[in-house]
Amino acid sequence: MAQLKLQLCNICNNLVDLRYRIQDQEAGEWKMGCSDCWQKVSQDNPYYRYGGTWKAKKKN
Repeated sequence: MAQLKLQLCNICNNLVDLRYRIQDQEAGEWKMGCSDCWQKVSQDNPYYRYGGTWKAKKKN
């Protein structure tokens, strides 16, 4: 059976199969956040920037 390659959310440290590349501070570093953190960071944040999506691939 194939397994998903999970990665850590750089904000909450949960293992997830889908992460979003986001910035949440002016001239801040890019972070890879889960969907929960992405929703929190993007709310009313003038420095929020979206930079793409990482999806887990199945391991054989």
